[in-house]
Amino acid sequence: MSQSWALHLSSGLQGKNIAKDQFGSTVEQYAKYHDLHGGDEQFRKSNYSDLVNKYYDLVTGFAEYRWGQSLHFAPRWHGETRLESIKRFEHFIALQLGLKKGMKVLDVGCGIGGPLREIARFSSTQITGLNNNAYQISRGKEIISSAGLTEQCNFIKGDFMNMPFPDNTFDAAYAIEATIHAPDALGAYKEIYRVLKPGQYFALDELCLTDRFDPNNAKHRNIKSQIEIGSGLPDIRSTRQCIQAMKDAGFEVVIAKDLAEDSECPWYQEIDPGVFSWTSFSNSCVGRFLTYAIVGTLEFLRIAPKGLNRLFSIMQTASHGLVTGSREQIFTATFFVLGRKPLEETEI
Repeated sequence: MSQSWALHLSSGLQGKNIAKDQFGSTVEQYAKYHDLHGGDEQFRKSNYSDLVNKYYDLVTGFAEYRWGQSLHFAPRWHGETRLESIKRFEHFIALQLGLKKGMKVLDVGCGIGGPLREIARFSSTQITGLNNNAYQISRGKEIISSAGLTEQCNFIKGDFMNMPFPDNTFDAAYAIEATIHAPDALGAYKEIYRVLKPGQYFALDELCLTDRFDPNNAKHRNIKSQIEIGSGLPDIRSTRQCIQAMKDAGFEVVIAKDLAEDSECPWYQEIDPGVFSWTSFSNSCVGRFLTYAIVGTLEFLRIAPKGLNRLFSIMQTASHGLVTGSREQIFTATFFVLGRKPLEETEI
């Protein structure tokens, strides 16, 4: 299995979004943004667009191969596969928003369009996906075309810190693990508030630090840094900061809940090296050793681009941080907030 995904990662990244001779330098440039390699939070925030674009240029091909077209986590029940839990969570988002046929919906930071496709089919709504990464938009258009949804869905290239839409455009909006990349949560939420019609809802799914996170604890800070470098994040906000930013943006907070608290299975089960599965194998000691060996050989033979092993190491760092942070309950990948834009005063 390690050989299979290593070969796929090698071939999938080449010639699509990063030239082979530029791959290694892109990995190095990305790594230098982060605390673990000499960067700092302010530098990441000031250069968030380049940081996030480099991250998704590097990892999208592999992430789709390993995780599927919906590049996010989800709470999970016993007897439920990971893909089933992801689909159920996307349906949950649609139901929380009260989506109905004919509504105009905004997917903020739509990735390659997996959730957009599923929610459009489930709700019969018109969905616009906003994304600032050219490669992901290109791949998303392929996915929507294959699903026969080109009349129902579209993609716009743009920054969610400065959206290319008029005020009061959309009947609903959602962001699934997307505004985590924002350098300023309040700025991102304000833009969503601006383009949402009065009285309508915004569903937010965020990666967050919990109240158990101690900024004075060196181990906690290291776990936070591991998650940031492996997930393309300038910073990680706490659940309290997330809620306050929603309120400060103008939203009425209807629901704010860590969905992991009610989950019957850990969301990270399939990347946990302590639980055997095909997807967790590469995180085990044996899996890591085999993968490093295979990728190193591919690099030596110039089949794979130089820097691929470094990228694999970064992604392993992320997996370790995600699993360890969740086990210690200082981090959650499933913090859900439902906000409502109040009706204009003249309509109350």
